[in-house]
Amino acid sequence: MCGRYTLFTEQEQQELYNIIKEVEKNLNSSGQKLKTGEIYPTNLAPILVRKNETVTPEAAVWGFPQFQKSGVIINARAETAPEKRMFAKPLSETRCVVPAAGFYEWDKAKTKYLFRFPENESLYMAGILNSYQNDRRFVILTTDANESMQAVHNRMPVILKQHEVEPYLWDYQFALRVLSRIPFRLEKTEENENGQLHF
Repeated sequence: MCGRYTLFTEQEQQELYNIIKEVEKNLNSSGQKLKTGEIYPTNLAPILVRKNETVTPEAAVWGFPQFQKSGVIINARAETAPEKRMFAKPLSETRCVVPAAGFYEWDKAKTKYLFRFPENESLYMAGILNSYQNDRRFVILTTDANESMQAVHNRMPVILKQHEVEPYLWDYQFALRVLSRIPFRLEKTEENENGQLHF
């Protein structure tokens, strides 16, 4: 699964920095506050959507509401999303992409790890978007973990490279192929009790 992820804003993550600044500029008049750094469920975070035939950064809340109980649904299984009533239409019509520097996962001993691409490359997580009353909300699609993280958790986000963002947003058949492929290999770093990462 994916329960938290991170957005760095250092200059080496220039593409993420540009996305964040664009979304913040558009939020200035609304009074809403965009979350950066470590992103938690229900935070308002940047996403990428298809708008006016271009890839456009916007803001949305992480998590679809659960109508039968409290809390939110933050992930959807890639294997079953095309058939699930809550996810099928957004997957077909309103896909989104969630930019990140990496995502976090915990092993059974509660050790926290950051997973990311080697060389500090930005990664993009496949998502779906829906509207609930006045809120735009997204979930992150997950798949079976590959060998680079199986020792920590058995699920991981569906990951895109930057050049795959546009075809994922535009082409439903491409999106379905992405959901069923073996994920990219990632590197992991351990975070200690002070919140520092061991590289």
